[in-house]
Amino acid sequence: MAIHLPIRQLFIDGEWREPILKKRIPIINPATEQIVGDIPAATAEDVEIAVEAARKAFSRNKGQDWPSTSGAYRAKYLRAIAAKITEKKSELGKLEVIDCGKPLDEALWDMDDVAGCFEYYADLAEGLDAKQKAPVSLPMETFKSYVLKEPLGVVALITPWNYPLLMGAWKVAPALAAGCTAILKPSELASVTCLELAEVCREVGLPPGVLNILTGLGTEAGAPLASHPHVDKVAFTGSSATGSKIMASAAQMVKPVSMELGGKSPIIVFEDVDLDKAVEWTLFGCFWTNGQICSATSRLLVHESIASEFLDRLVKWTKKIKISDPFEEGCRLGPVVSGGQYEKVLEFIATARSEGATILSGGDRPKHFTKGFFVEPTIITDVTTSMQIWREEVFGPVLCVKTFSTEDEAIELANDTHYGLGAAVISNDLERCDRVTKAFRAGIVWINCSQPCFCQAPWGGIKRSGFGRELGEWGLENYLSVKQVTQYISDEPWGWYQSPAKL
Repeated sequence: MAIHLPIRQLFIDGEWREPILKKRIPIINPATEQIVGDIPAATAEDVEIAVEAARKAFSRNKGQDWPSTSGAYRAKYLRAIAAKITEKKSELGKLEVIDCGKPLDEALWDMDDVAGCFEYYADLAEGLDAKQKAPVSLPMETFKSYVLKEPLGVVALITPWNYPLLMGAWKVAPALAAGCTAILKPSELASVTCLELAEVCREVGLPPGVLNILTGLGTEAGAPLASHPHVDKVAFTGSSATGSKIMASAAQMVKPVSMELGGKSPIIVFEDVDLDKAVEWTLFGCFWTNGQICSATSRLLVHESIASEFLDRLVKWTKKIKISDPFEEGCRLGPVVSGGQYEKVLEFIATARSEGATILSGGDRPKHFTKGFFVEPTIITDVTTSMQIWREEVFGPVLCVKTFSTEDEAIELANDTHYGLGAAVISNDLERCDRVTKAFRAGIVWINCSQPCFCQAPWGGIKRSGFGRELGEWGLENYLSVKQVTQYISDEPWGWYQSPAKL
């Protein structure tokens, strides 16, 4: 399928600008391993210009051009962006497939979610106007107090490659709704659709400098952006290791950060389930998006009384998953994003085998592919809690399995992780589901499903999975500062000090 990849530059101050050092990075189609285009590679010099553009956009006309406008004014732009995304849905979906390898059906679903996210935050931007000057009840009648919610300022938004445009939308939409100006830095492994977001912003007439988009390497563009003294907040989604570095950098300037990091999420399947329904949710929870999901429920805990039959069905279902070029109709598993990721996933599988685990299904390149970064959906059993495959995030289509005998044992195994992003429980006993939900040490819990995500509901984790929440009203609060305003309203003097007139 011949699809034209637009040749883009960096998007700074409402214009396309060539990187100062004129560097570019090749785009490799993960399904074919062919170079299909390139993206601009920003460096510290470009970061400086982009931050200055965002700072000017924030302060221009004493803030009357963006941060001090009404939420309704900003909502018009967000809705216009949503409409353009919907209009370009087919084109954007195809570009996403070429860039990151996800099946076309998934990529098109992502585009619907992107548009929905901008629409949702347009609604919240409008609602923000009514919440200004919310009164605060005080114990003294001589004072009245209220709260203003104000944009934080210039924000750096650093996003991953598994949902390139959607993860961008999760940050850009609430940041702009709040009245911030922003610099978006997507992953160098999948940036194409984020550059198309720049074109959308240009087409809808978003004021210059309100959103700037820099593509490039993390070390050359992301690091100087996160540490820039004129950036007021950093919102990051990615690995725990990179998140830790960003936190250390931000700490030097006491700069707020929000972090959505890695995960090694559990899914507990009890003995009273409909086996086929539970099997499908188990597969979806780990193999959706080619297994490259921070919240993937990649640790299966299945009750010992049904384990044999459950795993037998799991393998049969897995073998029916269509692994193909992601543009093929019915594709349900495409390639992982890059050669580096492909090697990393296979190394995890090899280590599991060497540590004594059993590769029950998959574990290699599909036999019908000689090219492309394809990995079979893999199920690993005979796993111990000390093994790397149990403890570390793979970010690929790999599920590890343990059995349990009691509810308490299942909960203990589920919480046996440094991470705390997601967790799932499948059981027909809803009281048990409620107990397990409360016992999970995670920021997101799914009952009788895995991975559904709605922009109205909060998203984020605990422990090494990060802190802060995206999506919902919580996502908007990420980009707002609360200002307390208190007024003395009595006609009487304060009377703490003796007046000179009375001496």
